[in-house]
Amino acid sequence: MKALMAVTGLMMVGYLLVHSFGNLKVFFGAETFNHYAEWLKQDFGYPLIPHGWFIWAFRALMLAAIVLHIWSAAKLTQRAHAARGSKYANVKRHEQTYAARTMRWGGVIVAAGLLFHLLQFTTQTITTGFQRGSDPYSMFVASFSLWWITLGYLIWVTAVAMHLRHGVWSSLTTLGANTSKRSRANLNIVAWIVAVGWWAMAMVSPLAVFFGWVG
Repeated sequence: MKALMAVTGLMMVGYLLVHSFGNLKVFFGAETFNHYAEWLKQDFGYPLIPHGWFIWAFRALMLAAIVLHIWSAAKLTQRAHAARGSKYANVKRHEQTYAARTMRWGGVIVAAGLLFHLLQFTTQTITTGFQRGSDPYSMFVASFSLWWITLGYLIWVTAVAMHLRHGVWSSLTTLGANTSKRSRANLNIVAWIVAVGWWAMAMVSPLAVFFGWVG
């Protein structure tokens, strides 16, 4: 169960890194950013993958990873609650770090923000400063020109980064990378680099739009 949670978690970490890196194309202007967005939806993997198939296959894969991640987390939480009465379980509970204890609530915040993000940019059910049918660049610039969207995104990205820091360390530990005191220290460094690096990469584009450097 822990291995399933670790693997699906690392899949989502990979997605976050690639997605945020792709958003940096907003600095190259509307044509480049829109071409990138269209390429993902229509041409990625073509002709091996037919036009338009990749994005739906990828969405299905990520949805499965999210569902399995949440399911395994719920199962592990249920088992922990069942064992809470034991002396051993109580000792282990006190040994947990702040990040570990807040992972569950952090996961709820991450899921809620992801749902809003999909309704905003994927389905355009929620329009924040743009009209339905707008191109990706226009949606990005219009949304992050609003202070409350940028602030909300900042809070969400910070919550995700906290989740990432502990999640990366925990996942790699579960998969057997934590074998010594030195490896434990190295894993902690890697986890911080991933979390802080992703936070910076995810926030630089929205902040650039908000302060008028892009758009």
